Amino acid sequence: MTTSTATPGSTTPAIRLAGVTRTFGSVVAVDDLDLTVRPGEVVAFLGPNGAGKTTTVDMILGLSAPTRGEVSVLGLSPRDAIARGLVSAVMQSGGLLKDLTVRETVRLTASLFPGAADPDDALERAGIAGLADRKVGKCSGGEQQRLRFALALLPDPAVLLLDEPTTGMDVEGRRSFWAAIRDDAARGRTVMFATHYLEEADQYADRIVLVRQGRIVADGSGAEIKALASGRTLRATLAGADAHALAGLPGVESVEIRGDSVVVHAANTDTVARHLLTETAARDLEITSRGLEDAFVTLTGTPAAEPQEDPR
Repeated sequence: MTTSTATPGSTTPAIRLAGVTRTFGSVVAVDDLDLTVRPGEVVAFLGPNGAGKTTTVDMILGLSAPTRGEVSVLGLSPRDAIARGLVSAVMQSGGLLKDLTVRETVRLTASLFPGAADPDDALERAGIAGLADRKVGKCSGGEQQRLRFALALLPDPAVLLLDEPTTGMDVEGRRSFWAAIRDDAARGRTVMFATHYLEEADQYADRIVLVRQGRIVADGSGAEIKALASGRTLRATLAGADAHALAGLPGVESVEIRGDSVVVHAANTDTVARHLLTETAARDLEITSRGLEDAFVTLTGTPAAEPQEDPR
């Protein structure tokens, strides 16, 4: 891999933001944000619409400068790191010429980087070697996204930034993509990604950073983030459930009626279960711990089903 100023075990952060604020007129997009990403980490950067994710990534890529604070990548300014080929990004759209073949696209891009990785090897690692002779315009959205991944690998970057990297990919494509990412991380590459597939963040990230209104509201492993959403969820089949009566039980936070099913979020689901089993005709009870989606909603105040792209 590319030799950089930061290697696994190095004290130099792969990414560091210290007291970073970015304003657009009266709008504060990023608000006094502190973030350190260690070399070799895989970090999911999540948040609702307008949370400041894209603005933050733009500053890491040197596309914009903070109003206040400092941003460094591998101990360098973002622009210096980019100029040295130490950083690559896989964006959600754009940047592809539809009339070229996949192989032509990779070879053309490789010609722009002195000492670029072998184009055929990049195609293989991205899982699209079999599509090398296909016109880009004939590739599916998921295949084009994997092509962008192959292009990002050409300078053999030490830091890789991904924006919705698996959009349009099928299940098998997503699995093989993340297998390649984890393999790269094991070799020391640092990966930071934004995604609306929360299960991907939970399954593949070493660490999850949740942002809201330009500030970090949670930072830790998937298990640590989920633990911040206290309580459990109870599901049961009960025709004509009395939502008002259930909502009045001790510890109940919310009640949802979905046809003949009832979903109760509560700090103490034992009390709810006892009531349903002794006082009603409920059946098929299931109690589960809160998941990452519950933590997302609790900590950001936004349903996870909403689009996660930042307007900036």
